[in-house]
Amino acid sequence: MSRKSIGIRPIAAALAAALALSPAAAVADNAFVGGLVGGIIGGAIANSARQQPQKKVYRSAPARKPVYSAAREQNREVQHSLNYFGFNAGGADGVLGSRSRSAISTFQAHLGYPVTGQLTEFERSFLVGSYHRAQSGGPATAQLVASNPQGLRGLLTIYREEQMNGTGSMASASIGGHYGLPSVVAAAVNEIARSSDPSAEQLVQRSGFIQLADMNGDGQTDYILDTSVTGSAFWCNAQSCAVRVFASTPDGYERNDFQAFNVTPAMFSCTRGTCSRTGSDAPVMAAAPVAPQPAAPQATIPVATAVPSVNAGAAAAAPAVPQFFGAGAAAPSLASHCNMVSLVTTTNGGFTTAQDMTDAAAALGEQMCLSRTYAIANGETLIQKIPNATPQAVAGQCAGFGQLLTEQVAAISVQSREDVLRATSSFVLSAGMAPQQLETTARVCLASGYQSDDMDTAIGSALVLVALGQAPYAELVGHHLSQGFGATQRRDLAVQWYNHAIEAVDGGAVPVFGAGLPERVELLRAAMARMPGNSLPPEGSTVRKASAIPLFGLPSD
Repeated sequence: MSRKSIGIRPIAAALAAALALSPAAAVADNAFVGGLVGGIIGGAIANSARQQPQKKVYRSAPARKPVYSAAREQNREVQHSLNYFGFNAGGADGVLGSRSRSAISTFQAHLGYPVTGQLTEFERSFLVGSYHRAQSGGPATAQLVASNPQGLRGLLTIYREEQMNGTGSMASASIGGHYGLPSVVAAAVNEIARSSDPSAEQLVQRSGFIQLADMNGDGQTDYILDTSVTGSAFWCNAQSCAVRVFASTPDGYERNDFQAFNVTPAMFSCTRGTCSRTGSDAPVMAAAPVAPQPAAPQATIPVATAVPSVNAGAAAAAPAVPQFFGAGAAAPSLASHCNMVSLVTTTNGGFTTAQDMTDAAAALGEQMCLSRTYAIANGETLIQKIPNATPQAVAGQCAGFGQLLTEQVAAISVQSREDVLRATSSFVLSAGMAPQQLETTARVCLASGYQSDDMDTAIGSALVLVALGQAPYAELVGHHLSQGFGATQRRDLAVQWYNHAIEAVDGGAVPVFGAGLPERVELLRAAMARMPGNSLPPEGSTVRKASAIPLFGLPSD
């Protein structure tokens, strides 16, 4: 047997063994398998070249190598881009295997392209171009991500809408009179400003002029422009003022005109781009005849009504607690608030730092919305790994999880951190789940709660994570107490939760929000130092027994 045959047989055997890996292992770590096979093949070519240096075929190999390297480098760029936007393509090894094809399919489904697992040249150019654009965007990219409920994936939607609308500029750019708004909304702002005393820049910063919400349920931000804050008689009469509602559609934004006073997003119901009023007190379309109405009062005093009891005897023994119904009864939307925070942040030129902070509450509001974005992005990564999971199914199960934690969530507004965690730990012990399983469930439901604006689910999930030893999540509880979303605004109690998170990071815990932004810790310290303190409330709590906790199983790697 020749020496050449002896040298090639081990190579062939190794290659056959690599290719004989089970399909499950290949899917679990496609990058490793691709790199392994590529390394064996590359080694075989190199060894053969050394053994047969005189053959022309090996002298011509270097001429082919740049072509192969260029194609592989292009594939790596695609994998880097997919991973950046949250489509898990595995390691960027330049081999578009099953994991990369799955990531491409998810990317195509996200943007409504035909799901083939194979990128067209247009799709590849858009994906890679968006990646480079986001990388070079700096603070503007961070602000877009923080304001979008879809996180990094929302950038793709924004960039695609810009292409379709022909704006050709960053959605967050204030250059050219955009003020961080879609072009059609910015054009309306400029039109209103031309017939009122405040400039467009001043109007954008006026409270109540721009309201943001998802009114048609498509996951995109819709906009309301209320001209009542302009102070201009051109846009208002004795009965109402002009209101413009912009609803998002796959083809851009559609404008709806109304006449009203003191509008809120709850007054409108939108189906795709068409909006209508939701009640008798809601605004009317501007094109419809408007019946004369008395001037709207400046304030309305709510009427107290007692909750009806089941029987008269019980009512006599224990009087019913009165409930006051009024315009402010609805819980505020954190998603809408974060959209507004992002708009203000963009207008101010970026996030507040510890050095330029003048308003501690506003700075903490920015960090709350940034943390919310990170929580959603982290949870979405887990949800993608859950077999056969749909966002609707996950949201339904997580809503039940939040209901189990309502008592613990209510306790954060009236009890110290130690008491709340003691009650939450009792919940964890009664759950009947392994800590790792419960942690996965809490991280998934944290993202789901924020996406659906379910504060019980979001705060409850954060509490469970802290009780399980993930102390950096305590920052979220501090944010809810300092900002008053899903909890009573208690800044004295918020400090306890902020300190718990900061002490954990100082002690070596890995930050879960903005790991690459160490200056966030100093900003939180500075903001806490400026918050007023209050006395702690009485102690005492009750614990709800856990039942029907959703179990989200992830495939093992």
